[in-house]
Amino acid sequence: MCIAIPGIISKIIDENKAEVNFGGVFREVNLDLLGGASEVSIGSHVLVHVGYAISVITEEEARLTTEAFDELLAANEAFDRQAGA
Repeated sequence: MCIAIPGIISKIIDENKAEVNFGGVFREVNLDLLGGASEVSIGSHVLVHVGYAISVITEEEARLTTEAFDELLAANEAFDRQAGA
């Protein structure tokens, strides 16, 4: 299983790279698997796995994915608190 994180294209660097905003953390991401910068624009939502944008997604898909990650994090923190009690 792999995990892809949703982000928003904040800047097109060149044909093969973009800067992506992951909730305030900005990283350079490779666009080769999407066909290059011509397939995205500033504000596009993408799923990123190990530095590669692997899919363009809707804003709703990005929101739902982020909510699912938040729920998993909260459940893990609750488990850790319970295990330590």
